[in-house]
Amino acid sequence: MRAVGWFLAAIVGTLLLAALAAWPVYQLAHALQPEWQFHKVVGRLWQLLMLAGIAVAVWRLGLRARADWGYGLPRARFLRQAGAGFAFGIATMLPMTLVIVALGIRNPSPDFDAAMLVSGILAGALTGLIVAFVEETFFRGLMFRAVLRDSGPVIAIWSTAILYAAIHFFARVKVPHAEVAWDSGIALLGSSLARFADPATIADSFVTLAMVGLLLGLVRYWTGSIAAGIGLHMGWVCVIKATSAVTRHDAAARWSFLVSDFDGFTGWMVAGWSFAILLILLRFRTADSGLERR
Repeated sequence: MRAVGWFLAAIVGTLLLAALAAWPVYQLAHALQPEWQFHKVVGRLWQLLMLAGIAVAVWRLGLRARADWGYGLPRARFLRQAGAGFAFGIATMLPMTLVIVALGIRNPSPDFDAAMLVSGILAGALTGLIVAFVEETFFRGLMFRAVLRDSGPVIAIWSTAILYAAIHFFARVKVPHAEVAWDSGIALLGSSLARFADPATIADSFVTLAMVGLLLGLVRYWTGSIAAGIGLHMGWVCVIKATSAVTRHDAAARWSFLVSDFDGFTGWMVAGWSFAILLILLRFRTADSGLERR
């Protein structure tokens, strides 16, 4: 579990370090640029510390080869797997959009038109591409490779899935300048983690993201790279973001309990659908999905 510990330290350890260093760093930053907000300064501080922490973990764990990052395939094969994954991601998430709209959980925006749809799709594709590359490189690339080598596939798949799900629930909290004090960093950290204090409110989205993480971890293990995972991730995010852009969540709808208030899309229905896909993949591996085995 040494590899898991290094990556937890890179995320959780630097989060605590940023909270402790928030007050003096903000004093310096505010003196230089008074318009910089406390939460943004602390957020950037954490990002820098986390990048440094990840760099140390990568160095200590000897993750230096392209394959360690998940990019070991030849370019043509990598792109082919990514394309197949993207098509599969669209094909498996689009039915959820159709069902959610059909049940009245989300309804078309009053000013919905073709231009809004195209804009939503393009924005969703761009967001999906960025999110997929960053998250897959870290979780299913570096972390997965290190834990796989250290503890085997079961621990690698589960640990990356749980951490991947958890990191989505860090809340964004603002602290006005007039309220900033020496302990504001700790208070900001507590507020950022407040969602975990009431697990029932995030259980449906957490389970959904954990299921997605398991799917991506299995695909990563079977294919030997993050190419297919990038495509899958991008396809799912593209559909979710495009749907959110052109529809509105109706929390009063009869079937609204199937969708989480966290983002208005993930929830028990998507979790169940993800679990069904997981079972199918476990049964048939990648034979019907167009994804190549390692």
